Amino acid sequence: MTPQVVITGMGATTPVGGDVPTSWANVLAGRPGIRVIEEDWTHDQASKIAGIMAVDPGDVLDRVQARKMDRCEQAAVVAAREAWAHAGAPEVDPLRLGAVVGTGIGGIRSLMEAQDTLREKGASRISPHLVTMIMPNGPAAMVGLEIGARAGVHAPVSACASGAEAISYAARMIQSGRADVVIAGGTEACIHAVPMAGFASMRALSTRNDDPLGASRPYDIDRDGFVMGEGAGLLVLESAAFAAARGATVYGVYAGSGLSADGHHIAQPDPHGLGAARAMVAALADAGASPADVVHVNAHATSTPQGDIAEAVAIRAALGDDADAAVVTGTKSMTGHLLGGAGAVESIFTILALRDRLVPPTANLVSLDPEVHLDVAAGSPRPLPAGDLLAINNSFGFGGHDVALVFRSA
Repeated sequence: MTPQVVITGMGATTPVGGDVPTSWANVLAGRPGIRVIEEDWTHDQASKIAGIMAVDPGDVLDRVQARKMDRCEQAAVVAAREAWAHAGAPEVDPLRLGAVVGTGIGGIRSLMEAQDTLREKGASRISPHLVTMIMPNGPAAMVGLEIGARAGVHAPVSACASGAEAISYAARMIQSGRADVVIAGGTEACIHAVPMAGFASMRALSTRNDDPLGASRPYDIDRDGFVMGEGAGLLVLESAAFAAARGATVYGVYAGSGLSADGHHIAQPDPHGLGAARAMVAALADAGASPADVVHVNAHATSTPQGDIAEAVAIRAALGDDADAAVVTGTKSMTGHLLGGAGAVESIFTILALRDRLVPPTANLVSLDPEVHLDVAAGSPRPLPAGDLLAINNSFGFGGHDVALVFRSA
């Protein structure tokens, strides 16, 4: 019999809060954490706004330790510590303990800063920690070392779907018998001149520089692109039997996941949402659920003109007429787009929505795009019904990666 997987701990550091309770309170209140970037390199940037972490991870960690890590690794460790403490610091055989932490871009800030050092001061001044700061498996390795994981440490890289794919992989580690406990999620911290310029050259970023709080506006007719964000989200997953044996508090149940690929374009979504719909259908099948069971969807909803429509079409295709009964929200309207960290942070928000029976509003949604035929929460939190609840969290990434996660209320 396949073991049931439950969530016993959550940790996050985001643009709306340095921990889960603060982030959740601000998301429920509809308070965006987007602001103007106060650095000189923005002078010729098309987009000068971002969701910068509300609490600098370098201020939380020991100074010597922080200097050995890229900012995305710092964020992952901060979130991991909160998640681990929230789970009650489980006593588990290290050989039965895993870590799966994804990132879309990894330590690019450290790489670009090293290039500046090389040019200005020479090769001898490059940090001996540079390689471990820039490798994409760095955050997973740092988190694995933090908790002493030896069942396996993995680092899925699937652009903006990385954090969600990490959670799916972690659950399968438990279901296959490889581990009893796995800490999993995603992280990103690439608010820097080069990636910002790259995304802007694709015309993917919002240029609403005079209105940072209103710049990220999923599903709104006046949306003009996503807002770059940074941060991390980590969840502690356990087999239900292991959690029960140690008397752990269960905050939610991992019910299933679905992964697919668009096979359409390196950066644009399939306009018909076929891959995304397949991922949702597969996730519901994995959960043994039907579209009628879904009460809530935390949408990928980046605030891009094409992406939001494609996802809306996909949700309607996957759920059919039952889509009318699912309350949809786009929390990137407040956090910005955390890229590889998005799927994990939004999984936390999805689990908390089921726990508190409240769906956060989509900030800045003034005029719903007429091509979006969904019940999108806006203005204030929307209540969910009593009983056993089920929700979907969507994450999609450049390259055509599609990941849908299904959670049940505890």
